Amino acid sequence: MNKQFASLVLAAALTVSGLAHAGAREQARRMHDRIAGVPPSDAVLSQMEADIAGGNPAAAAQRAMANSSFYNITLRNMAAPWTNRDQSRFVPLNDYTATVIGMVRDDVDFSTLLSADLVYVANTSGAPAYSAANNDHYQYLDDNKVDLQQALQPQTQSGLLGIPVSATAGIMTTRAAAAAFFIAGTNRAMFRFTMLNHLCHDMDTVHDTTRPPDRIRQDVSRSPGGDSRVFLNNCIGCHSGMDPLAQAFAYYNYNETTGRLEYTAGSVQPKYLINKDNFKDGFVTTSDKWDNYWRKGQNQLLGWDPALPGTGTGAKSMGQELGHSDAFADCQVQKVFKAICLRDPDSSADRAKVQQIKNTFKSSGYKLKQVVADSATYCMGN
Repeated sequence: MNKQFASLVLAAALTVSGLAHAGAREQARRMHDRIAGVPPSDAVLSQMEADIAGGNPAAAAQRAMANSSFYNITLRNMAAPWTNRDQSRFVPLNDYTATVIGMVRDDVDFSTLLSADLVYVANTSGAPAYSAANNDHYQYLDDNKVDLQQALQPQTQSGLLGIPVSATAGIMTTRAAAAAFFIAGTNRAMFRFTMLNHLCHDMDTVHDTTRPPDRIRQDVSRSPGGDSRVFLNNCIGCHSGMDPLAQAFAYYNYNETTGRLEYTAGSVQPKYLINKDNFKDGFVTTSDKWDNYWRKGQNQLLGWDPALPGTGTGAKSMGQELGHSDAFADCQVQKVFKAICLRDPDSSADRAKVQQIKNTFKSSGYKLKQVVADSATYCMGN
């Protein structure tokens, strides 16, 4: 081996070793890049380096989260796919995404994401007023690159959308969610995408054919294609649990003509009664009373809160049922971990850390910034 080649090998080894055992400054830079999506200023980098060197990486993470790009880029990119059926992040800003960003910024109890009477709007001069009929307010913020960290302010959905407080259900009753998931159909889409986005379970992973089929609506054939085995071994597994929960949305619709969320208190939307001849003896929806059949059977592993009754009326109480489940907390931590660490938790050490972060998330009031800080601290060296 000649001297030049030996020097190159040694240099490469030192580089790999340096990356594997990154110093405080390199760890600070990596942490800031992952949290904010942009490089830190020299002053912030030095402050973060001092925090890490002093044994306080959580303080360094908080400094990174003070950068407006954490809200305008990282959080927006994380939340945007939740707002549309294609799960694309390349969609305009809307009231759903803005509300997620505002709740994180203000350390609002994130377990209320599916039940709060809350929506975030901007106080930006020149912006059109929030409208229940269009997205012009948020499109203006998008077009003018308004800093969401500074501009967003909390308001009530009941005040802006003109629906009762009891009918508000967090991001599920934002205009953007209504347009995506209450449009046409049977309102099952709202339930399915809420489960997918906020409990990290699609219908195939909660499939349970042991639950009673008594609340499955008339539109579901009991013998698809003339074969009842398809219903007994497939359809029943989703609908027996989904239909009694999705009944909470019985009074909601998105009107394509007016561009508004509709709430018809005490009056079931016609979509709940369509295709009644598919199985006339099926369940007929007469109210928004919901029941969680998944509190028994295999899906009790989703970790339902024993302090809640598992039954109720309307989307707000059903959102509380979902938001207080262990699966909800676990899902938020999994999504943040992937966004910050740039990978799924794929080792026993990762999974143990996710469990620890989840426990802290639940015990500290469901503050998502804490999840970000804990994930960034864990992943800053790799």
